[in-house]
Amino acid sequence: MSSAKPTATATRRPTFPSITACEVSEIKHNSIAADLDGTLLISRSSFPYFMLVAIEAGSLLRGLVLLLSFPIIVIAYLFISEALAIQMLIFISYSGLKIRDIELASRAVLPRFYAADVRAESWEVFDKCKRKVVVTANPTVMVEPFVREYLGGDKVLGTEIEVNPKTKRATGCKAGYMVHPHKSATPVPLDRLKSPIIFHDGRLVQLPTPLNALITYIWLPFGFALSLIRVYFNLPLPERIVRYTYPMLGINLVIRGTPPPPPSPGSPGNLYVCNHRTALDPIVIAIALGRKVSCVTYSVSRLSRFLSPIPAVSLTRDREADAARIKSLLQKGDLVVCPEGTTCREPYLLRFSALFAELSDRIVPVAMNLKQNMFHGTTVRGVKFWDPYFYFMNPRPTYEVTFLDRLPDEMTCKAGGKPSIEVANHVQKVLGGVLGFECTQLTRKDKYMLLGGNDGKVESMYNKK
Repeated sequence: MSSAKPTATATRRPTFPSITACEVSEIKHNSIAADLDGTLLISRSSFPYFMLVAIEAGSLLRGLVLLLSFPIIVIAYLFISEALAIQMLIFISYSGLKIRDIELASRAVLPRFYAADVRAESWEVFDKCKRKVVVTANPTVMVEPFVREYLGGDKVLGTEIEVNPKTKRATGCKAGYMVHPHKSATPVPLDRLKSPIIFHDGRLVQLPTPLNALITYIWLPFGFALSLIRVYFNLPLPERIVRYTYPMLGINLVIRGTPPPPPSPGSPGNLYVCNHRTALDPIVIAIALGRKVSCVTYSVSRLSRFLSPIPAVSLTRDREADAARIKSLLQKGDLVVCPEGTTCREPYLLRFSALFAELSDRIVPVAMNLKQNMFHGTTVRGVKFWDPYFYFMNPRPTYEVTFLDRLPDEMTCKAGGKPSIEVANHVQKVLGGVLGFECTQLTRKDKYMLLGGNDGKVESMYNKK
């Protein structure tokens, strides 16, 4: 398969029939070779994906240079050659970067955007064949993780690969089809791909097409100034006041359900157990409650804990020491925990650690969700200190908090005699049902190994080679 080129011959009479003429049910070919841009993908432009590499593996400055170079690249493509335009994209996006950073961006950032652009009619044909080869003008390192993991491809032939005669014979097709550009092309539903998109990294929410990238860079200085106002204006204010200042600053806070009253003097506090969307979760819960609560954190800098408007206590990942610390905090008042141990952006819940279930019978599940249209407020490979600022840089961010009923005594460990794992799984299932999220057995280690090449522990993140 290949995309139709705008040549005089192609305009007069296509060399091959349209892909829509291929009878999927009658496909008997053992191998297939397909172009990427404009064939397997709806979009014919690879510029947004180079922009992602430039920003996520490089920096915002490199992305700006690439954006400013876009008119020159277009001129080179139209009047000189496609090869020169691709070489310019590669040079600006890749020059001086570490290969590890490029590989991580290609594995952690690009697949989410590629997956949303897979062309339905091309995928139907591609998926039916046994041996699948993708041919692209893009560098192999940029395309291969997505092709292998999500399209089930066997090989990627990129511009830097020298194709030998044996490979050509092995991947030759008995029939050829053109994929013609048309506005009604539809993407494949994400659940049809070989693997679901659960984990991904990167700061950008939208695909950085030239227009989206231009809007983002124009908004960037205003958004950063706005985020500083949103953070530091609310920082010294009581939580019961912040609930009303958020809307004044363009932050949409949605609160559902009725939380329990604060604990009476001398009685242990409530344990608010929530799914984890950003580092702001405990702070937003405190604002929704209108009073201070404590929280426990992993891998958070001292500066972040110092600036936190609520008490934030660091855990050690030593089970006995952490259990003692949590019990002590509960004796002083309410406490928020995120048993997923890390954030998840997609509509999935990671496996809940069962430690919280062993420490309290006053368990209140809290469902957290958010909406952001420009920047993600979480990161694996970036600097976590900037996470809240990136979230508040969105023009109109939304946080949704849903308080559920306190767990009945018969569903707890001490009063009901339930195993802690059963309680943790029950809370995960309840939260998943309210949010419409799918429960998984994946953990923070799975996330960090996929996106960052480490297990997510502080010592691993700072000592990686």
